[in-house]
Amino acid sequence: MTIWVNEQIDPCGIIYACIACCDQKAAEDCHQNWLTNLTDAQKKQGWIACLRTVDSWEQVPVNALKLSV
Repeated sequence: MTIWVNEQIDPCGIIYACIACCDQKAAEDCHQNWLTNLTDAQKKQGWIACLRTVDSWEQVPVNALKLSV
C-alpha cells in the first residue's frame, strides 16, 4: 500500500498542516494547491510544501488528516 503524505512545514521545521491519503491524484492536486497558495513572503521565510510516500499508516504523522479516498 502506498500512502501519499502532504506536509506544509514552517520555517522552524514544524509541520503546520498534514493530509494523508491513498489516492495519488488527490494527493498531487492537494500538493499543487499548497504550492500555489504559498506567498512569496512565506517562501522567503522558509515555508515549504512537500509530498512524500510511506508504506503504512504508522509512518504518517500523528496530527495528519487521514482521508480514505
